[in-house]
Amino acid sequence: MKILIVEDNKILSNNIAKYLELESIKSKQLFSWVWVNLELKTNSYDLVIMDLWLGEDDWIDIINKIRNASLNIPILILTARDTIKDKISWFNSGADDYLTKPFDYEELLLRINALVRRNFTTKNEVLEFWNIKIDRNTKTVSINLKEIHLSKLEYDLLNYLINYKWKVISKKELLEKVWWEYDDFYPSRTVDIYVWYLRKKLWKQFIETIRWEWYIIQK
Repeated sequence: MKILIVEDNKILSNNIAKYLELESIKSKQLFSWVWVNLELKTNSYDLVIMDLWLGEDDWIDIINKIRNASLNIPILILTARDTIKDKISWFNSGADDYLTKPFDYEELLLRINALVRRNFTTKNEVLEFWNIKIDRNTKTVSINLKEIHLSKLEYDLLNYLINYKWKVISKKELLEKVWWEYDDFYPSRTVDIYVWYLRKKLWKQFIETIRWEWYIIQK
């Protein structure tokens, strides 16, 4: 799991990051809303933790940009406000949950896990791209209605690539997200091999290699 922390209070941001590290959760800190949109376009995260006091209306702009970019990522906001009017505003803007300050770190972890789990289970159950169809209920893949047999790792890799189609994805990211249980033991060459498997079973030009280090699904 990887989380983006957007908090201008560096002490609080560092404390959150340290706590997440103790729970084996990776994170990156941003101290200004200006870089959020670019960061989410270039790197994948499982959740965004965002402080509302980055600016009076900055948080609305951030959430709108995330949602307008169709990024399917949960947003957990941190705030000292908790009126009904505030809550309605947050959820109407596209936030998924909130936590009022001061907060307990164990509760923060519970909310993070709940949001990530819910986001994973509520994503589209059937993905279609070109003539490929992925059924997440049965974990089957078909081309022109003909089922294609894929191993578990091949399926997970294809599922991840299509979920982030048209985004350039590094070998390192794929090792972390697809081979996440074993990413410290697998060389980057492993990714090349499984991409080759997918090309062989789907079609050769389906996944484009960029400078031998990144991949992108062809438009």
